[in-house]
Amino acid sequence: MSKPTTVKEAIKNFEVEKNVKATDEEKVNLYAQVPPIEKMDATLSTLKACKQLSLSTNNIEKISSLSGMDNLQILSLGRNLIKKIENLDGVADTLEQLWISYNLIEKLANIEKLTNLRVLFISNNKVSDFKELDKLAECTKLEELLLVNNPIWAEATEPNTLSSPYRIEVLKRVPSLKKLDGIPVDVDEIEAAKAAASA
Repeated sequence: MSKPTTVKEAIKNFEVEKNVKATDEEKVNLYAQVPPIEKMDATLSTLKACKQLSLSTNNIEKISSLSGMDNLQILSLGRNLIKKIENLDGVADTLEQLWISYNLIEKLANIEKLTNLRVLFISNNKVSDFKELDKLAECTKLEELLLVNNPIWAEATEPNTLSSPYRIEVLKRVPSLKKLDGIPVDVDEIEAAKAAASA
């Protein structure tokens, strides 16, 4: 087996390929490394200018080492082996979008720390309990949520139909949403969710 690519090596590959200095770049793509990255490490903290970081399509099991990324707004970690949302405290104030679809996440603990989160793509994970979505209520700026192909979505009846029980249940718990699973939230749904919440 070949050794996994380190973040340092991936950054070097990115610099060579793009002929740039990664520390100056606002968008750094370290996705789909061959062999894949398995571990996020402290090298990431050198990316001070980075606003958008992509580490998707690797074999990362744990989110870590983001402290020092003072401008990070979009973090893409889709298609990895991540089991929980953690170690985002260092970017909690700046992070606006978390793309973490196609992982192994069951619980949304720690998501409430992301006070400026506007977009959460968490499709194709293992979220099976609506109660987990209660944690998103703390993210008062959250406008867009993608839950497709999680158990709570898969077990719902007609989840993509406006005002379906599934959509109302999600909106009841996350009232700030403007778009759910790619479909804009309509006024009737907001009213129905409010009524359900106060029932």
